[in-house]
Amino acid sequence: MEKVQIENVELTLSHPDNLNIKWTGQNDLVRQIMASWHLISEDDIPLNPRIVGKPGAGKTTLSYYVGKELLNRDVYIFQCTVDTRPEDLIIIPVISENNKISYHASSLVTAMIKGGVAILDEGNRMSEKTWASLAPLLDDRRYVESVIAGIKIKAHPDFRVIVTMNDDASTFELPEYIHSRLQPTIELPFPDVKEEYDILKMNLPFADDEILKITVGFLQKSHIHNASFSVRDGINMARYAMKLYKSNIASSRDTAFLIALKSVLGTEGLRILSLNMDDRDNKDRRNMDDDSANML
Repeated sequence: MEKVQIENVELTLSHPDNLNIKWTGQNDLVRQIMASWHLISEDDIPLNPRIVGKPGAGKTTLSYYVGKELLNRDVYIFQCTVDTRPEDLIIIPVISENNKISYHASSLVTAMIKGGVAILDEGNRMSEKTWASLAPLLDDRRYVESVIAGIKIKAHPDFRVIVTMNDDASTFELPEYIHSRLQPTIELPFPDVKEEYDILKMNLPFADDEILKITVGFLQKSHIHNASFSVRDGINMARYAMKLYKSNIASSRDTAFLIALKSVLGTEGLRILSLNMDDRDNKDRRNMDDDSANML
């Protein structure tokens, strides 16, 4: 593992995340992230965007894609939870076999040192006390302090950070002094018919087109009725439906999808599916089928 010296303290660095992640569609959001990180003069500093959307909408995927594929930087993902402590975000002391204390830099601090991209995933699950430790990093000071190691760590000029946040009730409200530092806010909506189909096809290139169309139809219907089902749910449903169909457990694609839907989304999924029977929904389905036919 790579080690560095900062103020005579040796730090063991974290490994970057190397993921096979692709992105398609919603290019305006890609451009917004790139613009927020762009420097227009030597005196400028990058912004710290936050992406807000429903769970499974692709916030982390989008962030990783921009950092890794477009900026060509190492990307470090830190999973935030309600139990995340300030020291977890910065430097963690570890007792080695010979009873010596060694210091391990978090993925965030490693990105700061190496000039990579840090993704704070589900950032609004962290408490205010934890966020407070990052206040100087998120303004023009661009550093963090480790009380445990007794050092101050400055961010590399190429360091960039982005925060993903779920739009649901199981999160903390951000304190205002942090909220003002996490700008701009980029909202990630659910994709349209073509984008949703392309995402499923990209992630499941082996999948039967009919199953993909059925899945996209259901997802679009769930969006209309404000259900929280996401592309990730769609990928899981379509993948399971394909397994059921190809292994002859289900005799038809429709049956395979119905079993997969019930298994993945439960009774709420069945309720949304039943809403397809009213007149408005049938009209929406016909329009969606026309769109699907035109794109294929």
